[in-house]
This record gives sequence, structure tokens and C-alpha cells, in this order.
Amino acid sequence: MVQLRIALAQINPVVGDLEGNCDSVVAHARQASDAGAHLAVFPEMVVTGYSVEDLALRDGFVSASTKATHRLAERLAEEGLGHLPTVVGFLNRRQGPGPRFGQPSGAPQNSLAVLHRGRIRLVSAKHHLPNYGVFDEFRYFVPGDTLPVLRLHGADIAFAICEDLWQDGGPVAAVAEAGVGMLVTLNGSPYERHKDDVRLVLCQRRAREIGAAIGYVNMTGGQDGLVFEGDSLVVDADGELVARAPQFEESLLVTDMDLPQAQDTAPAVTDAAGFRVVRYTVSEQPPAPYDPSPPVVTPRREAMNDLGEIYTALVTGVRDHVGKNGFTSALVSVSGGADSALTATIAADAIGAQNVHALVMPDPESGGESLDDAEELIKRLGLTRRLYPLGQLLQALDSTIDVGRDRREDLLDQARGTLITALSRQEGHLVLAKGNKTELATGSCVHHGDAMGAYAPLMDCWKTLVWELAHWRNTEEDRRGGTPPIPEGSLARNPVSGRGTLDAFPGLPDHEMLDGLLDAYIGTDQGVAALTAAGFDPDLVRHVVRLVDRAEHQRRQYPPGPKITKRNLGRDRRLPITNRWLV
Repeated sequence: MVQLRIALAQINPVVGDLEGNCDSVVAHARQASDAGAHLAVFPEMVVTGYSVEDLALRDGFVSASTKATHRLAERLAEEGLGHLPTVVGFLNRRQGPGPRFGQPSGAPQNSLAVLHRGRIRLVSAKHHLPNYGVFDEFRYFVPGDTLPVLRLHGADIAFAICEDLWQDGGPVAAVAEAGVGMLVTLNGSPYERHKDDVRLVLCQRRAREIGAAIGYVNMTGGQDGLVFEGDSLVVDADGELVARAPQFEESLLVTDMDLPQAQDTAPAVTDAAGFRVVRYTVSEQPPAPYDPSPPVVTPRREAMNDLGEIYTALVTGVRDHVGKNGFTSALVSVSGGADSALTATIAADAIGAQNVHALVMPDPESGGESLDDAEELIKRLGLTRRLYPLGQLLQALDSTIDVGRDRREDLLDQARGTLITALSRQEGHLVLAKGNKTELATGSCVHHGDAMGAYAPLMDCWKTLVWELAHWRNTEEDRRGGTPPIPEGSLARNPVSGRGTLDAFPGLPDHEMLDGLLDAYIGTDQGVAALTAAGFDPDLVRHVVRLVDRAEHQRRQYPPGPKITKRNLGRDRRLPITNRWLV
């Protein structure tokens, strides 16, 4: 057996910041070298950030990525790290035949590179290109057909990229035939509720299938509507968990592994399961014996239960969307309700309470209890209070647009939207929309009310989940001995499902029933017949399905927010706006 120390670096890259991302690679490679690692591996597309979307179709961006990766190899050597084989993900271009009909122009590839002694020694591209959910990689990339194998001190280590591990056949089958001792995958795997459990089971199953250890390095941080949780891990050839990194934070996972020594002197190029195996040898000689470090298995903290995990994902999404887009503050309209209270609390946890401007906009007929709850929230969190009564603005709008008493709430939303927009433009705050997934699904999240903003922390949270998260956050603060941030009045007030959503069904338990039906319809695309067969009231099913489908135009205007479920109402679900199929 060969004793090797493997370093998996789960870091938080920024899309388009090639220089900054390479700085982070160098810094973490230095940490890995100082820890005595024999190999350092970084996430998928770490040089460019992920996902680059249509930037992949720009020749200049692809060229910049390849140049940055070559320069990164040189820089590692110049800074005394050339001895450490370092594997990074980057955007490359397929070599060989020219343009082909039906493929992306310029043939970009989602690739990995093995950097050693100042040069790129191995290059390979992702084979399985996901084209479901939020992924659209057939649009951007062409597949690879090689399996890179690094002979490191007498042990063979193969590499693959993200989806290649999730799909049967492909590189996984080639790894089994190539007889390597370990497979390491580079990943940009977005967070979804319960996905950490699925990921571990997948790695364990694949390890047993190929008879080799598996290292899984995932990025962390937020990128527009995606959040990456890290959760990098290592399992041995029997599928036993050896080491695991924390969730939602940068970390260098350093693990000692005993890998089988390669028994042959393989030719430079061979074939396995239809893949061309490309090899690079660092050394045939095992390293001198050393005392292994104890493996690190980051415990699943009690606080990081299901709700704690979701809440941390939302905080991560807000933190990085604000910071990576150059903002230093956020603006949230607080009304005393649970949605605005939870949004403001998430923002305070993400960027600091002093950087969250809480906008209180009472109208002449505002209820005293809700305003008291809004003021109490601001006090408990220490937010920056901004008070703008709506009386004069409402009178000005009312004198211009005679909407009548029955449409007064719409006029209030227009007035609030006008103030929010003006303050954002004048002072440079990022506005956070506070609508939830239930409202967004049914079309009750109005354009100039809860939908006003540039980022929407709760857009993938059903109303019932909003309530659960708010209670969890208060309980967690109480457990730590602090004052729960969300006022009891906000939580005690009965939730409403939005304007008129269930007016025709007054006897039903609003959100428990509604959210269950919405989740079934949106999550599975079942039709009216299937939903009715599942036990939902037929009239309710038809009513809700029509609401959802007719609100598509509103969702197209809604800002992005962190994805936390298997199917959100953004890129996961794309329906035509002009559509008469309403059943």
C-alpha cells in the first residue's frame, strides 16, 4: 500500500474573477503544501467560477481561462509550490475537428487540468453534461472522451467532473477498467434540501462498484440563484466514510489514505470502457513513511439540522449576492409580518445588522400592532431604521389615479415601490424582495409590493416553511441565551395565503393544504387527474392550477433567490407565458 496525503480545497470562487480565483488557489495550495499534502484538488471550474452560463460562448472568455490556467501553473512553481500536483477546474476549448452542426460555437469544454512543475500536465473534459433542472450544459459545452490518471508516488489516481460521478457508465466505468486506487471528482454541486445525504450514499455506492476510494471536492458560496454547500468528503474502497468537510464554509480537508500500489508500467495512452486513458507520472516511488494525521469528519452539528441547514443556505446566498456584486448594504421593507421579519433577520445574519436598512412605511390606516412588531424587530436586531410615512405620497397618487376604495391596497403597493426604488437608486442599497414561494406560485406576490427588489431570499420557501424557519431562528437564539429576533406578534398572527387565493374554499386549512398541493403540482408536473387521484379536492386542484399557470408572466419579472428545493420557480421550471393549456 502507498500512504498518501490528499488535500481537497472547497473554496468560494467568483464568476469572472479569474485573477482573484487563482489567488485563492495559490493560497490554499500553500496551506496544503504546509500540511504535507502530496496532492491538492480544487472544485469544478474554480478558475472561472461556476456557473459561467453564456460567458462560455465568448471566445475571449475561453481564451482568458486557458491563459489564466497556464499562468497559474507557472505561478505555483514560482512561489515554491511546483512540487505539489494541483488539480483545478477551468474552461477550455476542444482541440481537433472544427465546428460541428448542433454544437456550441468554439466547442467550449468544462475541463480539469493537472498542474505540476510549472506546466499543465494533463487535461480532460467533463463527459456527462447535465441538461435538467438548473443545468443547461448542452448549450455551453461539448463532452470529453478521456480519463486522466495521475501516477503519484506509485499509486494511480483518476479524476472526473461532477455529473460523471452521478451517471452510470462513462468515466466511472472507465475507472473500474483502468484499475486505479482512487477516483477524485471536482464538483460544482448546488445545494438542495437533503442532498448531503444523497451525495454520501452516491459516493459510497460508487466506491464499492469500482473498488477504489473516492474523493469528492465541492465548492461553497453563493452564485445568483445557486448556493454551494461544500460538504467535501472521502470514502474508502469499501464505501466507509473517512473524512468530511463542513457545510457552507471554505475549508481544506486534508486526509491520509492508504492506496494500492500500481502493479504495472502502463503505456502513455490506453483505452478503457471506450475512453482514452491519458497518464502522467509524478513518481513511481512511494513517499517515506510518516505518522498519519487523524481523519477529520466534521460532525453534523445539532444546529445544522434540516431547518438550520436551509437557513444557513439562505444566509449564504444573501451574503455572497450582496458582496460579490459590490454592495455594502441592503434595504428591506418591514411591515410586521413574518415574511419581512425573516427576510430582515436573514440579511442581518448575512451582512451585519448595521448594514441592513429597515424601511417602515406606515399609511394613514396602518394597524398599530403590525407597526409595533416592525419597530420591535428593528430594535431586537439593531437594524438601521428608516421611517417614511406614506400619507402625502398616497394622496398624490390618489389624486392622479382614481383607483377607488376597493383597489386602495394596490395603490399602497405602488407608493411603497416608488419609495423603495428611489432610496435604492439614491443611496445604492441592494433591495431584498420578501415574497415567498407560495405567493410567487399563485400570483399573489404583487409587482410593487413584496416582489420589489433585486434579490429574493424566500423565493424558494413555501409559506409554511417561512413559519418554520422563523420559529427555528428564534429557538436557536433562545438556546444561545440571546433575545429571539422575530417578535412574538409576527409569529402569532395567522398566516394568510395571499389576496383571494382560497376565497372560494373558506373551510380549508390555508397553507398546509395549499402548499402541499403546490408542491405536488410544481414539483412533479402532475396534471389535474393525478392530483385529484392523490386526494386533493378536484375544484381546489383546478383553481390552484389555473392560478399557477396564469401567473407565469409575474414570475418572469421576479428577482433571483437561493434555490433550496429540488425544483424552484426559476430556471428549474420554464413554461411559456402565452399558454392556453390550463389543465
